[in-house]
Amino acid sequence: MSINITQLDSGIGFVFRRITSPVAYCALTIKVGTRDEDPSINGVAHLTEHMLFKGTTTRGARRINNYLESLGGELNAYTTKEETVIHATVLREDISKAVELLADLAFNSTYPQKELLKERDIVLDEISSYKDTPSEQIFDDFDEHLFNGHPLSMPILGKPKSVKQIEVNNIREFTGKYYQPSNMSFAIVADISPERGAAMVSRYFGKMESNGNTLYSKEGLADLSCRIVSKGESVIRLPKKTHQAHCVMGSSAYSLYNENKLPLALLTNILGGPALNSKLNQSLREKHALAYTVDASYTPYTDTGLFTIYFGTDKSSVDKCLNIIYKELDIIKEREFSAISLKAAKKQLLGQLAISTDNAESQCLSMGKSLLFYGKVEPIEVIREKISAIDSTNLHRIANEIMDRERFFTLIYS
Repeated sequence: MSINITQLDSGIGFVFRRITSPVAYCALTIKVGTRDEDPSINGVAHLTEHMLFKGTTTRGARRINNYLESLGGELNAYTTKEETVIHATVLREDISKAVELLADLAFNSTYPQKELLKERDIVLDEISSYKDTPSEQIFDDFDEHLFNGHPLSMPILGKPKSVKQIEVNNIREFTGKYYQPSNMSFAIVADISPERGAAMVSRYFGKMESNGNTLYSKEGLADLSCRIVSKGESVIRLPKKTHQAHCVMGSSAYSLYNENKLPLALLTNILGGPALNSKLNQSLREKHALAYTVDASYTPYTDTGLFTIYFGTDKSSVDKCLNIIYKELDIIKEREFSAISLKAAKKQLLGQLAISTDNAESQCLSMGKSLLFYGKVEPIEVIREKISAIDSTNLHRIANEIMDRERFFTLIYS
């Protein structure tokens, strides 16, 4: 997999991969998310993402919505706690149009007042809808308790009170600070030459100027990896009028830049990955029939990470599920993996990795983020080698560090 990387004079990084397909993908990644917000206007990053589609100096909202769709393409965006991404999928011959449009949205949006009033109401409805889905809402509440006082504690959608306070000037100030080329990367995956791709990005992004603000980097952040951010009750039960009980348990974990990131991802996959043969799925669902959904996840951030286990069950079965999970965690902590079981676990993760990277849109989004946060994009072959090199002794040490019950915080809706 040949990957071309170019740094433009404006400061934006460009990453390209050529594929054989009539479909082309491009993505603008901006290193700004919920953690960069002032708490009083929590939700401004997400609301700004909405407002990007509501008009620029050259296009109205309707024209933006129709521009690529009329060509059979797609335009979309999303916000996380550390990034905002605008991306497009088009036919190969229309890739230049998509690149130009993303540049227009990022640098020329006008954020009309009348559209802001509409979008605020839409986001408030989105928050209400989210609160009606306890399996999703519980993760926001979990973050708020675990990361209490830390910027990562804030929900991506914001809270009703803070969203209602966001004005056009807040959005302008926010984008003026963070929407600059030195804080961006652009990725293209398409059947064109690398030179043509670089020329497109240079044409539409190369003349943009950074405002001189020094934004955060990994060097400027304290490493909070594996530190318990919040000291308080280890278990909180909140009464909810739901048929099923929901539970999230976990702790802070390794950051994006920690060498233990990949081994923890392997451990997480073994414990509660998407495959039906994960340990928790086999225990809670297949053996005891206590939960329809159970999974483990690991999300690394620039200065810390988050390891969680989620399950939904009958309210009378919560404690039984917790005990089973604790037993599975104890087994992982007490015993090193045998050579045979470790080889099988690596094979499974490598297969999942190969399947996920076979999706060109996923490749595009992943490449853009990697370039922005790491300054490079590692070939899939390098990642495979790193996975193959993971040994059972290191996994055992990591399991005892991250999956220690004394470090866990547990939130239960019941």
